[in-house]
Amino acid sequence: MRVPPFRQYRRFSQLSAIFVLGMVVGSIMYNAVFHMGYNVLWLNNQDLRVQIEQYRKDIQTLKKYNNTSTVIREIKLRTEDSKAKEGAAALDPVTVKEIIRKMSTDLEPMRGRSMFDIDADGKLARLLLDGKIYIVREKEYAVRIRTMLVMEGVLQIWVEISPYRRS
Repeated sequence: MRVPPFRQYRRFSQLSAIFVLGMVVGSIMYNAVFHMGYNVLWLNNQDLRVQIEQYRKDIQTLKKYNNTSTVIREIKLRTEDSKAKEGAAALDPVTVKEIIRKMSTDLEPMRGRSMFDIDADGKLARLLLDGKIYIVREKEYAVRIRTMLVMEGVLQIWVEISPYRRS
């Protein structure tokens, strides 16, 4: 039995190899675009979940204290970028949202407190949260409270979040 020479099929094998390689590269590109879109969707979903949780707490507090105007009804946490280390990489938005969610649960006892007693409560919050270490995704992050402001029943707290380094 004779084996036909491979020269006859060389051009066909080259074209089929290029076609298969194009299919592989195309599927890789499609998968990359799909995952980038899914990642954006997932980040938006996480942000909306945090907002929904905050709005639910605000609604419960507003229903509970709708007749009194001198209590803290709402707590808003805002993050500031760390100015101390310019070369440090920016934090992942999901990590920041998770830390803010954990901080809001720590600050929950502040809701319903009188705005006129905020001096004692503010000192307490600073002592409890300033320099506190939160663990998110098996990494440690330190939180520094920069500013606390109470106005019209809203307690606004600006915090600085940075990766924690052990000394």
